[in-house]
Amino acid sequence: MTCRYRFISEHRAYGVKRLCRVLGVGRSGFYAWEAATPARALRKAAEDDLAREISTIHAENRGAYGSKRITAELRRRGRPVNRKKVERIMRQRRIVGITRRRRRSLTRQDPTGAPAADLLGRDFTAVAPGQRFVGDITYLPTEQGWLYLATVIDLYSR
Repeated sequence: MTCRYRFISEHRAYGVKRLCRVLGVGRSGFYAWEAATPARALRKAAEDDLAREISTIHAENRGAYGSKRITAELRRRGRPVNRKKVERIMRQRRIVGITRRRRRSLTRQDPTGAPAADLLGRDFTAVAPGQRFVGDITYLPTEQGWLYLATVIDLYSR
């Protein structure tokens, strides 16, 4: 719609009524869009000001802050702002935070290895304790490094 209204505004010499009819828009919509031009200019200026503030915060923190932290910092500085608006402005201006840690998996599946046999046949019930056990392993990040956690569960009593 905005493109059509802009086209009508640039080619008014041919008549607004005719252009609106040809482009399939209402004249009232065009005149409402035209009346809102000063408000759009104010919004654009406010967004440019916010973008400068975002860039400043981003630079102060060596480019590490993303939208969540920048939003929190703006709120601390007394500027209430929506996180989605900060995200949009950062995306439009190509301001990107640094991802410090790369997420990596510690276990990798062997593509040539044979899959483990299903000894339970997908039947996870037991009629008495100590008959069927299942297990799993996971790893947790700690300050000293990775902590490996292995669990064994009795299917009868959990």
